Amino acid sequence: MKLRQLEARDCQFILPIVNEWWDGRDMTHLFPRFLFDHFTNTSFVVEIDGDIIGFLIGFFSQTHQDEAYIHAVGIAPKFRGKGIGKSLYQHFYISVEKKNVKKVRCITSALNKNSIAYHQKLGFTLVEGDKIINGLPVHKNYDGKGNDRVLFLKHL
Repeated sequence: MKLRQLEARDCQFILPIVNEWWDGRDMTHLFPRFLFDHFTNTSFVVEIDGDIIGFLIGFFSQTHQDEAYIHAVGIAPKFRGKGIGKSLYQHFYISVEKKNVKKVRCITSALNKNSIAYHQKLGFTLVEGDKIINGLPVHKNYDGKGNDRVLFLKHL
């Protein structure tokens, strides 16, 4: 298993598989090419024998100099539960701490119970929202009408 920085050419592998990795949901719109061209220093892939089995795309906040943001993380279904995601997150933390980042943020759908539980297990806290749904603080219409989100924060 090899963990390395994301490269622009990885777009050709990741785009065709993201919908499969997200249980058939159309997720390709979350992976525009500029992410692969401009955020390679803070984005990583894990591969086995040249095949990508996981990735993390993240970047430094341009607004808040002490913050970084994790845009997306994907792990091939047959490799989940083996610590690959945790390794990607930890590698991201180390890379952004070198630039004095003190906080990491990310978001997920209010319906994505697995993601919410996973981020809490990794030590992220839920950011107070404007409504409570199923006991969770939710930011109503965060990504447009009907697109409620749960926001996370982790202090490094």
